[in-house]
Amino acid sequence: MRVLVVEDEVFMAEALQAGLRHEAIAADVALDGDAALERIGVNDYDVVVLDRDLPGTHGDQVCAVIARDHPGTRVLMLTAAARLRDKVDGFALGADDYLTKPFAVEELVMRLRALARRPAATVQPVLERGDLRLDPYRREAHRSGRYLRLPRKQFAVLELLMRADGERSARRPSWRRSGTSTPTPSPARPG
Repeated sequence: MRVLVVEDEVFMAEALQAGLRHEAIAADVALDGDAALERIGVNDYDVVVLDRDLPGTHGDQVCAVIARDHPGTRVLMLTAAARLRDKVDGFALGADDYLTKPFAVEELVMRLRALARRPAATVQPVLERGDLRLDPYRREAHRSGRYLRLPRKQFAVLELLMRADGERSARRPSWRRSGTSTPTPSPARPG
């Protein structure tokens, strides 16, 4: 397992790195959000242990980028932000797990191993019909390039309709999909 520890307190970052290496987990360290994004762009990590309050790019933004651009990488937020609202916000940003400080290294290791066992996320394809674009993975809809704010039920109905239309189009004969009204007859073969 390969882990990136993103923590701005140097002593804490080095202690985490040493503790994880003692458990046979390869661990790199980034001390700010910008360095984290740079490392994530170059290396494939199984899990990113992410503090929220970071210098440079904030931990929340780092989490959102990982969730959007690296769906196979898990995020464990490790932070002092312990209120329920903080946790809910962290999960909404794309965190896979949330552990508050202070914590036991044994629990962190258990959580990392549990996250690494999960199968990689399967990214659903983006659905497009005309100027309408729907991304089920990111739960985003756009029309003519403009973001559509849809409640959960409306988004689900739109996704269902677009998938049904795509399946119907796939079953249609190719001469119908091309816009031709009738099939083109095959040239007669000399007998």
